[in-house]
Amino acid sequence: MDVIVVAKEPVPGRVKTRLCPPCSPPAAAALAEAALADTLTAACASGADRVVLALDGRPGHWCPPGVVVVEQGTGGLDARLTRAWTATRGPALQIGMDTPQVSAEELDRGMAALVGGEVDAVLGPAADGGWWAIGLRRPHPDVFSGVPTSRPDTGARQARRLADLGLRTRLLPQRRDVDTWTDAVAVAAAAPTTAFAGVIRGLAG
Repeated sequence: MDVIVVAKEPVPGRVKTRLCPPCSPPAAAALAEAALADTLTAACASGADRVVLALDGRPGHWCPPGVVVVEQGTGGLDARLTRAWTATRGPALQIGMDTPQVSAEELDRGMAALVGGEVDAVLGPAADGGWWAIGLRRPHPDVFSGVPTSRPDTGARQARRLADLGLRTRLLPQRRDVDTWTDAVAVAAAAPTTAFAGVIRGLAG
């Protein structure tokens, strides 16, 4: 089973722009880099057979050896997510770079739900109304197509799409995405040993 991480290269001015202010673009990019590094560390420590990074940009020193890097390509996010799933070899769990508090154990639990045959999909709701994780026993070309993102009802719409496709879905625990500075401080407090929390402490200091 694969873990897919969908991410942007942490370039100032292109990532975490909603953190500015109070962050400067370079500080926001440093937080994005730490979040991505934490996410990839958890993915690599999980029981996944492969970690696939669907990347908008180029890999840097934050990308661990052995990670399979594929290009996101162009188009809307729904098209890029669909394209990322073409790199999988079967069941997979997809996450982004907005939940640096995620642990390898949590990823393993999400993947385990897909191998028992009782469900076809898992969906992790986010506190802002979106979703932070999605897993499928088999890729499906219509899972993401036309589902709007970055809306308070994105998670509900995605859940409805899974149901409309006849996919038996289990919900994962809700997690908080890092979108705003308030989110960043709260996530860092909840996961104080992460690289992300270290950058937050440095900025706060």
